[in-house]
Amino acid sequence: MYPNRKRMTVALGAVAFVGAVAGLGYLRGPLSGPVDTAHAADMPPTAVEVDVATVLSQTITDWQSYSGRLEAIDRVDVRPLVPGTIVAVHFKDGALVKKGDPLFTIDPRPYQAEVDRAAAQLAAAKARASYASTDAARADRLLADNAIAKRDYDEKHNADREASAAVKAAEASLESAQVNLGYTNVTAPVTGRVSRAELTAGNIVSAGANAPLLTTLVSVSPIYASFEVDEQTYLQYLGRDRNAKVPVTIGLANEEGYSLKGTISSVDNRLDTSSATIRVRATIDNRDGALVPGLYARVQVGGGEAHPAILIDDAAVATDQAKKYVLVVDGANKVHYREVKLGALHDNLRVVDSGLKAGERIVVNGSMRARPNDTVQPHAVDMVNAARQPA
Repeated sequence: MYPNRKRMTVALGAVAFVGAVAGLGYLRGPLSGPVDTAHAADMPPTAVEVDVATVLSQTITDWQSYSGRLEAIDRVDVRPLVPGTIVAVHFKDGALVKKGDPLFTIDPRPYQAEVDRAAAQLAAAKARASYASTDAARADRLLADNAIAKRDYDEKHNADREASAAVKAAEASLESAQVNLGYTNVTAPVTGRVSRAELTAGNIVSAGANAPLLTTLVSVSPIYASFEVDEQTYLQYLGRDRNAKVPVTIGLANEEGYSLKGTISSVDNRLDTSSATIRVRATIDNRDGALVPGLYARVQVGGGEAHPAILIDDAAVATDQAKKYVLVVDGANKVHYREVKLGALHDNLRVVDSGLKAGERIVVNGSMRARPNDTVQPHAVDMVNAARQPA
């Protein structure tokens, strides 16, 4: 037992000796002498490469962003006002029409016959009225000669008045028949774009509360952008003067910016207490007809006086628990921790309310590799395009 332990001790010692020799060979290297560890410790660390940009100072106007939808100013559900059979459709689906253009024709023959009948009744009433008027005039002459009884005189004048009233009733009946005849030609009530024809020629339609939908018509230009603003925005920009032309900019779903401009046209008369918002409408020009109701819209509401602001790239801001900070690079290329207070976004740049000054340099790319008090190798980039450039 003891000889085996002795042999094991000798073997372990040999392994340790070989390892020490190998480590020494690694440190020395095949072509070098002993390593000067003291000199290596004195060498400065390699500076980290980072992208830095100069803090901007610009005069801006505050904007508040909201989401909304486009709405037509005029939207009409076209329905028949008289019953009958549709005999013609005068438009193509989705066509632009002007106010008064024909859309549908309902069989006019029954209504033309009613107009003719009412016209005949009016002619008869006028004939009776003419006779009654002549008879009343004759009674006036006879009464002057005491040649007619007072009772007969009164009857003739009463007949004259009844005949005149019958003429007015006949005229009203003729006018009503003419109106119904006009309803057989369904026209566009406003200028705009029609939807598809829900009913085509040959279908029988009814009038009244259960009248079927023939088509819908929406106005094209201008168009509304409808959205809801919070109470603070209303009090700051919209509640002071409702007649003021508050500007807005609108961006569509396929845009990153805001290509459309408009003005606030109406503000609702009450605040919705459940959502703490108020309904607002902005008017936008749509002369080319590219905008249609229902499209998603990003709306920016502007107001107030223009003021100077400090702007930086939003990607340069980091979070330390509840604090926001940036890394500032001084003239000696040394990194410093700087807590900042942020404002709103403006043209894809973040407003800094406090913590930075115009002209200072901050790290915009590579901040994960830099630490406070480190010396870095800065590469100057443009603040506006910093987020688009590689680190």
